[in-house]
Amino acid sequence: MLLSKKWKYTLYGSGIAILTLGVCFTIQSQLGTSPFDALLVGLAKNIGLTVGSWEIITSFIIIFCNAFIARKRPAFLGLLTAFVTGVCIDVWLFLLGDIVHPTHFVSKVICLAMGLLIIGLGSAVYLQAKFAPNPIDFSMLIIRDVTGKSIMFSKTLIYLVFLALAFIFSGPIGVGTVLTVILGGPILNYFMALIENKLVHAQQPHCPPSL
Repeated sequence: MLLSKKWKYTLYGSGIAILTLGVCFTIQSQLGTSPFDALLVGLAKNIGLTVGSWEIITSFIIIFCNAFIARKRPAFLGLLTAFVTGVCIDVWLFLLGDIVHPTHFVSKVICLAMGLLIIGLGSAVYLQAKFAPNPIDFSMLIIRDVTGKSIMFSKTLIYLVFLALAFIFSGPIGVGTVLTVILGGPILNYFMALIENKLVHAQQPHCPPSL
């Protein structure tokens, strides 16, 4: 499906804004985040800087690792996504850090569930733009091509690496981390189909009703 530049940029910006809102909810749930987000939070707590700053720094490192493994030039366009994502994460945490702060287990579970759903929705919207891919997504493709394994193998390997690093830096690993890994794919697939159908309908010319 071909998108106009207006649709592409709208989906790109709004998708990342929604996605990072979901990340903020999972962080504030205190029940665990995705392995990558857990690493970012751990780095922020132990070394300093903000969670969003570490999003940009780690993505910059990943871009060069991707280039080294693939033996190609660094895909610096992915750094744009990392920068926008990092800024949005910090903005959401600043705006909602004191508001979204569940204290009871049930409210934490609700916060986590909302985060997972919002992340799925935001990812589906952002991916429809097909613009400036996230360096981690690019890593999965490179590992798949180098190893000859499936994309699921590549995704699992990357998750394990980030999980180990998050553990080293005392990131928020918990039940939310497990649920992110297990439910992230199905939730994304559901919203991908939903958003795609909405886009197809929105771009179809609307004929006036016949008399």
